[in-house]
Amino acid sequence: QVQLVESGGGLVQAGGSLRLSCAASGRTFSNYNMGWFRQAAGKERELVAAIRRTTTTYYADSVQGRFTISRDNAKNTVYLQMNSLKPEDTAVYYCAADLTYWRTGTYNYWGQGTQVTVSS
Repeated sequence: QVQLVESGGGLVQAGGSLRLSCAASGRTFSNYNMGWFRQAAGKERELVAAIRRTTTTYYADSVQGRFTISRDNAKNTVYLQMNSLKPEDTAVYYCAADLTYWRTGTYNYWGQGTQVTVSS
């Protein structure tokens, strides 16, 4: 069992950058696969990026080359660095954790979400 709290969302102009953080508490953080999801208005939740406990990473095609996921196990924190932001990146971003899955929507633990708004 793990609790997740996201931070770092906000309003930014197109072309700008934001860094999201997800602080985890509970069981050993290093054992968990971590993912960032987002849900835009009128759209389904989608996996944006994921990182395994081995540090292997995955990115959705829409963010490839612009977003970077990383983890700091000593701080029990996962990050999502978002560069070259576009208005279509506007969404609520969620942090998730799971002991088994990492490229699916079956994560067991979820944060409350943080809003990212990109203006044109």
